[in-house]
Amino acid sequence: MKRFFSAFLLALYLIPAITFAQQVSKVEELDASFLNWHNMDQKSDKVAGVSVNKAYLEFLKDKKPKKKVVVAVIDSGVDIEHEDLQGKIWVNKKEIPGNGIDDDGNGYIDDIHGWNFLGNAAGENIRDENLEQTRIVRNLQPVFKNIASIEEVPADQVEAYKMYLECKKVFDEETAQHKARRKDLEAFEKRMFQAEEIIKKHLNKDSFSPDDVYKINSSNEAVVWAKNFLEPRYKQGFNREMLEGMKERNSLQLDKYYNLAFEPRKIINDDIEDINDRYYGNADVKGDRADHGTLVAGLIAAIRNNGIGIDGIADHVEIMVLRTVPHGDELDKDVALSIIYAVDNGADIINLSFGKDYSPQKFMVDQAIKYAEDRNVLIVHAAGNGATNIDETERYPTKRTNENHYVKNWINVGASSKTANKNLTAVFSNYGEKNVDLFAPGVDVISLYPESLYDMTDGTSFSSPVVAGVAALVLSYYPELTAVELKEALVKSTVSYGKKKVLLPNITTRDKKKVKFATLSNTGGIVNAYEALKLAEKMVMEKTVETERR
Repeated sequence: MKRFFSAFLLALYLIPAITFAQQVSKVEELDASFLNWHNMDQKSDKVAGVSVNKAYLEFLKDKKPKKKVVVAVIDSGVDIEHEDLQGKIWVNKKEIPGNGIDDDGNGYIDDIHGWNFLGNAAGENIRDENLEQTRIVRNLQPVFKNIASIEEVPADQVEAYKMYLECKKVFDEETAQHKARRKDLEAFEKRMFQAEEIIKKHLNKDSFSPDDVYKINSSNEAVVWAKNFLEPRYKQGFNREMLEGMKERNSLQLDKYYNLAFEPRKIINDDIEDINDRYYGNADVKGDRADHGTLVAGLIAAIRNNGIGIDGIADHVEIMVLRTVPHGDELDKDVALSIIYAVDNGADIINLSFGKDYSPQKFMVDQAIKYAEDRNVLIVHAAGNGATNIDETERYPTKRTNENHYVKNWINVGASSKTANKNLTAVFSNYGEKNVDLFAPGVDVISLYPESLYDMTDGTSFSSPVVAGVAALVLSYYPELTAVELKEALVKSTVSYGKKKVLLPNITTRDKKKVKFATLSNTGGIVNAYEALKLAEKMVMEKTVETERR
């Protein structure tokens, strides 16, 4: 049993995307040493932040912003009533609130702060979804389930058949894995309960603390077993709350992600393969799962220096909210329409803190990204949390279109930590010398949480809005820059850690090798607001001189 539980706990600790956060009403209740660290400076504060505070204090102190920048947050929804976002939410001035009329004629009724593509006109919303491989298996199984060989497949369906086989293999393997994990969890919980009951009886208490267990000195065989079971797990930080979180995630996997019978999209009743079937959804941009999107929005736009919460990166910015990302995989069509909506309604920058392994309607997203490129809108995207080399394994969406066109308005962001040592790279961050542009803080970052709460979190999902926030800050002072030039200002001004040896991201084993930070992105650097502003000013001055020469 000892070997089983050790291996089991290790597996639990290495499950990506599991966090056991505690939302608090005041940031002071969180570890103060992490508050706004991402805004700090490498030299003056001795942390690997992005020098936002330095930029305001030293570079921008005598300057005034020239433009209110709109950042579209395409995500799970945002709590637009959060105390630290007041006055920072985009308002569609062409729409009259609550009159039930599409005043601006864009097809979306009462879209005051953005749009929710995960709902219907009756106000019903989607919270959970399948993973894309599940949807692919469900959609293609009726076509291919009786096919014995690829030779039986018509030529125009060969690629679809290959995708079906790949997804079916992943679906079957993952389903089996999560069913086995459920049994492990049930067995583990049973033994944990037994151990807890033995300790309660021994101590004659209805509840006890880890310290109570550590102090036990007994020769009773059952008590010794219970102590030996609980003590090492408590010392690892494990508790019943974590176990409940693991059970909840396991249920999410089996009941939602990998459940062929779970079809939440039916409440919308659109054709997911028809981009022209686009006028669905509702104006509820918060929805019932706004945690992720609120964290993202806070890093970009939380009110600075107001004595509450955190300091966002960009002062002169508004957040346009597109609710597109459920618990599960987003649909390509929703992503495409959200990008188009953002561009058509005046977004300057789009933040995409999501990704997935399969993209059956990739052409829709490609067209939308190209649409943004053609209309001078910068897209900032989270590289992902699989500790994967995305030069070798593609994740979607991506800057590469099906026609092998690489858009130039795209920044891909990996996650870095507070300390500029071997642990600089986040253990979970995807990386790639070609396909990741730069890194940004994404470990132990404090931001906003729905209902005017706050939280500490990890993920490239939160590195991306740090970069989007820096981009918005730069653009608000230098609106003369195009989207491509804005990207150049950020990418070419990174603070280099290229020669530093860091641990290669790895979430499958405890054994990690060291590599040069330069090999993990094409800059080997971390975004820096102060340096980006300096370079932006230089670029604008050079543009002005060039224009005058003409």
